[in-house]
Amino acid sequence: MASQEPSPPSSLEGNKPGFPKKILANNLENKHLCKSCQKVLRRPLQAQCGHRFCSFCFHKIVSAGPQTCSACISEDLFEEPASILKLGGAFPDNAARREVEALAAVCPNEGCIWTGTIKEFEARHEDSCDFMIILCPSCKELMRVNEQERHNERECPERTLNCKYCKDPFQLKNIKAHDEICPKYPMICEGCSKKKIPREKYVDHIKYCSKFKSPCRFHVVGCNTSVEKEKIHDHERQCSYEHLNLLLDLELKMTTSFTPLPSSVRLSRRCQDLELKVRTFENIVCVLNREVERSCTTMEAYNRQHRLDQDKIEILNNKVRQLERTVSLRDLSIVEIDEKMRELSAATYDGVFVWKISDFTKKRQDAVAGRAPAMFSSAFYTSKYGYKMCLRIYLNGDGTGRGTHLSLFFVVMRGHSDALLKWPFNQKVTLMLLDQNNREHIIDAFRPDISSSSFQRPVSDMNIASGCPLFCPLPKLDCKNSYIRDDTIFIKVIVDLTGL
Repeated sequence: MASQEPSPPSSLEGNKPGFPKKILANNLENKHLCKSCQKVLRRPLQAQCGHRFCSFCFHKIVSAGPQTCSACISEDLFEEPASILKLGGAFPDNAARREVEALAAVCPNEGCIWTGTIKEFEARHEDSCDFMIILCPSCKELMRVNEQERHNERECPERTLNCKYCKDPFQLKNIKAHDEICPKYPMICEGCSKKKIPREKYVDHIKYCSKFKSPCRFHVVGCNTSVEKEKIHDHERQCSYEHLNLLLDLELKMTTSFTPLPSSVRLSRRCQDLELKVRTFENIVCVLNREVERSCTTMEAYNRQHRLDQDKIEILNNKVRQLERTVSLRDLSIVEIDEKMRELSAATYDGVFVWKISDFTKKRQDAVAGRAPAMFSSAFYTSKYGYKMCLRIYLNGDGTGRGTHLSLFFVVMRGHSDALLKWPFNQKVTLMLLDQNNREHIIDAFRPDISSSSFQRPVSDMNIASGCPLFCPLPKLDCKNSYIRDDTIFIKVIVDLTGL
């Protein structure tokens, strides 16, 4: 995942600023922006000065008392008292709210393909989007909603697990420590090789296990053999001679040590024996100290290596996440490039363009339901370095033709060569719905109104569409006719190139 901020909570609580600009599927207009947060208006309020603010932004501004309107100052329109923002000094702008909520929208969360209107986004999608970015409450890592379950179950380093043996809960990072003390942890008997013996029963098992090896009873006199319990009697029977020799040697030593000697000699020998034992014990202690130091050094080395391994694992995990994000971005770039290639392959450069609209029935149903009321064609040109244009169609009508007519509009787009062209655009435009039997095409034509902003040099990607809201009555498309064949219609536009 790319680095992002966590997605905001529901806007229905009235506690959020405007919608992000990238929510709009079509062109962004300044009248739809909050004068404070510069985002798309959410629950707009109109101040006395006429500027619009999100409800959240307005109350935030006036929470510290009356404030001057920064928009009025920037536009050099400041006048008292109209430009003073204060509590109760604004009213809900329902007209603007309805206009904004009717705008076509796309989900701003990366990877989500939802489309609809801003009203539908706010009411039904904003809280439930699977691509919304949230914060893990345990490890504070950012993730998508649709990754939350996998993260909680498999990835979160702070997640809590239940021991599969004793069922007690513990954190993932303590799994090794828990295994060392878990009473149900399965162990293997060194004698009989029996598996899955619970740790709490292991001592009782080896106490009675006939295969478990234990020292011979004569180890106190020098027998160093370890024997399985079921064979201990055989061992004592077979090695009785060796055991008797060990006992005899011990008896001889004891007898020799008790031979009567003068008290001074016995005391001197006793002191010598004690000194010898002390030196022996000192040597043993030195050896043990060296072993302990060696073990401590080894343990520290293991701990350092463990920490280094953990750091390497974390670095590799970060690299994997970065690579995943890079691949996702590359996939999006490839999709965008493919889209541009399709547009370029469909473009024409002679002012004539034929637009094929397939799946007409489904797209008409989407338009009636309000899911996709408008469609844009690919761009076409008057010449390679000429005007850039496209068509916009409403399959269920728009404006005066809504619900009764198919509405068709002509759109002037911002092109690479606009600085070389003559403005305003003043070429005759002919719009046609083609009869696929080549008998009776539906034709409408118009010459641009050069005073309209629709035909001035574009300052954004597209100018406002202009054309025929009453282009074709819908009943004409509902009956059997030659305009629809194989669920497909064809729209043709001809731009008069005279004077270019």
